[in-house]
Amino acid sequence: MKKKEKPKKRPHEIHKKPTVKLRLHTSSPGKKESTVVSELEVERKARIITLNATLKKIFPEVKMALRYNNNWELLVAVVLSAQCTDKKVNEVTEKLFKKYKTLDEYVSAETKEFEQDIRSTGFYKNKAKNILAAAKMVKNTYNGTVPKTMEEMLSIPGVARKTVNVVLGNAYGIVEGVAVDTHVKRFCVRFNLTDFKDPVKIEQDIMRLLPKKEWFLFTYRVIEYGRTIAPARKYDTVKDPLIAIYPPAGNIFRV
Repeated sequence: MKKKEKPKKRPHEIHKKPTVKLRLHTSSPGKKESTVVSELEVERKARIITLNATLKKIFPEVKMALRYNNNWELLVAVVLSAQCTDKKVNEVTEKLFKKYKTLDEYVSAETKEFEQDIRSTGFYKNKAKNILAAAKMVKNTYNGTVPKTMEEMLSIPGVARKTVNVVLGNAYGIVEGVAVDTHVKRFCVRFNLTDFKDPVKIEQDIMRLLPKKEWFLFTYRVIEYGRTIAPARKYDTVKDPLIAIYPPAGNIFRV
């Protein structure tokens, strides 16, 4: 009889360890509170800090690749970037921002025509619907100004946490979370910083592991790392300085 083959492990299970609980007591006198932290959590926190420090050395100066002239155009560009490269978005917005110069021009835009203007970014019907609806809301609800809070931003059609984090950080210098795109998601799974593939849950893990002052630029360093060193396919990991920090990542390319 043939032996039953063991089921293949998923990427995040390759490096998963059993959880050991560590109890960290507060130092405040008179208090009996304590926090239970897993050994894995401690390891992940140390690892992400080391990874981030190395990324800082490799990419000391980073910024968003999308081009825009004002906060509204930033929001439009970020919405268009979903499932699309920044390079393609910049090609499209170069013409788009010359054609639609003001918020009012988006408010009065004809849907079918606008769909064709952004067609090459993919999912153009849904993006057009959301952008034009967002224009109306920004004008009528927020007096023509892109709002400055997570709660208000999330009320805008087509806007989720990633978009909010990108817009608030770049437009106003406000950091309320971590923008988790495909690069950040793959990075966190490869380097065993999360057990999840859901962007919101990954964001929560990063926010817990990494100091807040590092959140904003962490995203852009990871993006540069993915673009220039670690593509989503098999590559020469010998040239990847982060693999030495966590060798199991050298066996995972796609997630």
